[in-house]
Amino acid sequence: MVRRTKADALATRHSLLDAAEHLFQERGVSRTSLNDIATAAGTTRGAIYWHFKDKADLFNAMMERVTLPLEGTLACTARTADTTANPLLSLRESMMNALTQAASDEQTRRVFEVATHKVEYVSEMQAVRDRHLQVRNQCISMTQEILQQAVQREGIALSMPVATAALGLHVIMDGLIQNWLLEPDAFDLVKSGRLIMDGYLQGLGFVVHAERALQRRTGATPRKLAAV
Repeated sequence: MVRRTKADALATRHSLLDAAEHLFQERGVSRTSLNDIATAAGTTRGAIYWHFKDKADLFNAMMERVTLPLEGTLACTARTADTTANPLLSLRESMMNALTQAASDEQTRRVFEVATHKVEYVSEMQAVRDRHLQVRNQCISMTQEILQQAVQREGIALSMPVATAALGLHVIMDGLIQNWLLEPDAFDLVKSGRLIMDGYLQGLGFVVHAERALQRRTGATPRKLAAV
C-alpha cells in the first residue's frame, strides 16, 4: 500500500474544494451531495470525511480559501486607519478594491455567487449561516470604526448615527455585488459602484477626494462644488 504524503493529502483537499466550488455554482448547495463532489474530484466519499466533518464544514473551508470582497480589504484598512492621513479615503479605496476583486477575479466571483445565490440556510447548513453573520458583523463593525475616525478627523456631524451609516454602506456594497452577479452585463460594477459610493458619502456629509482636488484647484467651497 502506497503511503500518502502531506502533499498528497493537501492536493486531495484542494481538488475536493475545487470540485465543490464548481458543483455548488452549477447545481446549488442543497442539490449537490458529498458523493457528487467526491466523484468530480476523482476520489472517494471517505476522503471527504478525512478532511471535512460535513457539507457545512466543506462549504466554510471553500469560503475561507478565498478572501471575499470587503472581508479582506476592510480588515487591512481598519488596522491602518488610525495611522493613515485620511481614513475616509482609505475606506473608499478598500471598497473600490473589493468591487474590482469581485469584477475581475474569477474564483472570487464564483465563490461569492455560491455564497449569495446558491445556498439555503437549512438545519445542516447552520454553521454556514453562523459564519455569514460573523463576517457581516465584522465588516460593519470595521466600517463603523473607520467612519468614526473619519468623522473625528473632519470634525463634521453626519446626517445619521455612525452605526447606521456603516450599515448603509455595507448594504450598498453587498447589494451592488449581488445584483451584478445576477446579470454582469447590466452595469459596470466598478464604475457604478464608485459613483454610488461617492454619492452616499457626500450625502452623509463628507467631502470625497474628487471634490477636495477640485476645491484646491478652484478655491470653491463644498457648497459651490455641488453646483459644478
